[in-house]
Order: sequence, then structure tokens, then C-alpha cells
Amino acid sequence: MEIRPVKSSDYYRISPLLNEWWDGRNMVDMLPKLFFDHFTDTSFVAEKDGEIFGFLIGFFSQTHPNEAYIHFVGINPAVRKQSIGKQLYNKFFDMVKTNNRQIDRCVTSPVNKTSIAYHTRLEFNIEEGDKLIDGISITSDYDGPDQDRVLFVKQLT
Repeated sequence: MEIRPVKSSDYYRISPLLNEWWDGRNMVDMLPKLFFDHFTDTSFVAEKDGEIFGFLIGFFSQTHPNEAYIHFVGINPAVRKQSIGKQLYNKFFDMVKTNNRQIDRCVTSPVNKTSIAYHTRLEFNIEEGDKLIDGISITSDYDGPDQDRVLFVKQLT
């Protein structure tokens, strides 16, 4: 498995996979091509023999100089639980630390229990929101009306 920086052309290979990898949820709108054009130094693809098995789209915060943000991560369901996600996250964490940033942030939907559990295992902390759902702190309307999110933060050492 090779983990390499994302290329602009990867958009045309990854975009058609998004809804399929998320069991039919409409995810395509959450990952426009601009991420593949403007964040190639901070985003990665996991592939083998030309087949994409996963990707991580991240960037450095321009507002907070010691922070980075993971916008979107996807792993082919057929190869989950093979540490591909962990390899992508570690590649991103290493790059973040190399660039003297100490904090990583990301968000997920409250319905995505798998993502919540995964980020907790990666030692992300859930930031305090304004309500609890199933014991999880949620930030209401984070991504617009009725678009609640779980906010994560991880201190990198």
C-alpha cells in the first residue's frame, strides 16, 4: 500500500465512490474539487496497483497558526479494519507536527457512530457542545440549520 499526496485528478476517481462508500448517503457535495486542487500538500491517498483504498483531505488553519483540520476521510468498506485509516491519519499527524502545529480538529455527524468510536480510539477528545444525544456532546446547527455535529480535538505531541 502506498500513501501519496492527493492529485487534482484524484477527484474524478474518488468522487464517484463517495455515496457508495457511505451506504447511499449523499456525501458528494461535502467534497468539492477545490480540495483536490488547493490542499495537495496536506491531503493523501492510499492506493495499491492503481486502486484507491482510502483518502484523507486535510489542511492547515489560516486563522489558528498551531492547528490543522481533517475535512474528510474515506476508506473502501471492503478493506476497513486493515489499518489504512490509521496509516492516513498518522501520515497527516506527522506532517502536522513537522510543520510545528500541535492541534488537530475534525467533525462528524452524530448519526455516524462508527466515526465517533474511531476518533475516540485515535485519542481525539469530543469538544463540549450545547446538547447531548445518546451520551455524546453535540454542537447544534454547526454546519447550518439542523446540521448538528460532533466536534473533535486532538493534542499532538
